[in-house]
Amino acid sequence: MLKETSLAATLRVWRERLTPAQAGLPDRASRQTPGLRREELAELAGLSVDYLVRLEQGRSTAPSGPAVASLATALRLTQAERDHLYVLAGLRPPADQLISDEISPAVMRLLTRLGDVPVSVFAADWRQIWWSQSWAALVGDPSSVAPEDRNFVGACFPVPGGRSRVSGWPVLGDHPGKAKRARVADLRLASAQYPNDPRLMDLLHNLIGGNPEFAEMWRAGVVGNHSQDHMVVQHPVVGDVWVDCDVLTVGDTNLKIVTMTAEADSEDARRIERARQALLSVVGER
Repeated sequence: MLKETSLAATLRVWRERLTPAQAGLPDRASRQTPGLRREELAELAGLSVDYLVRLEQGRSTAPSGPAVASLATALRLTQAERDHLYVLAGLRPPADQLISDEISPAVMRLLTRLGDVPVSVFAADWRQIWWSQSWAALVGDPSSVAPEDRNFVGACFPVPGGRSRVSGWPVLGDHPGKAKRARVADLRLASAQYPNDPRLMDLLHNLIGGNPEFAEMWRAGVVGNHSQDHMVVQHPVVGDVWVDCDVLTVGDTNLKIVTMTAEADSEDARRIERARQALLSVVGER
């Protein structure tokens, strides 16, 4: 690790950027050092000054979890900074996040600028939370499916009595086994990031207990991101449509933007457009 990015250097930088006023301390005009003094940070964090000196000099490199938590609070760190501090200390950041279904205004602006591209947004547990009209035209409108049943992994690994569905007609990958393993690996990654999320835990409980194929793949322990597929949509009106399915992950929320595209001016691209026009004509008649 570079000296400038070490735990010691990072603690010094964060201490020196925090003003006494930000820390709730009186700001004396005679202060000559930037930010907080070591004595002040040590008191705020409930640590000894000697221990803080050893941390900042790199003579102590493995603080305990409670010490890191106290320093993070005293330094007024953001969640990302707090997690980084844990990593620098050789510790796993606390898992206090829950899966978010919120799409930020910036991401929504991006989605609306994709034009007629079939696109959908999934949460970190693969619950479908938004889709474009072109997506509905190509794979089927999921609006009639209850929100809790719009789960992509649940649809790939059905369980007895389950109703998970995100497409109206078959959507098949050219390497189904590989694609399924990738989805399980992606869900395992989410389980480490959100171990306390009740919705994700319920999903895993149902899939492990209700689908032997999922349970077998889960026990393999593979971890990774599901990023792309080459798939055929068996559309009931325009026929088979081969598409490239790409998955883009959005920042700290781990939202997944899924797009389905075909090469420009190809027959598959023309079929996507015909499917979109077919849906528009149906909507126009209503």
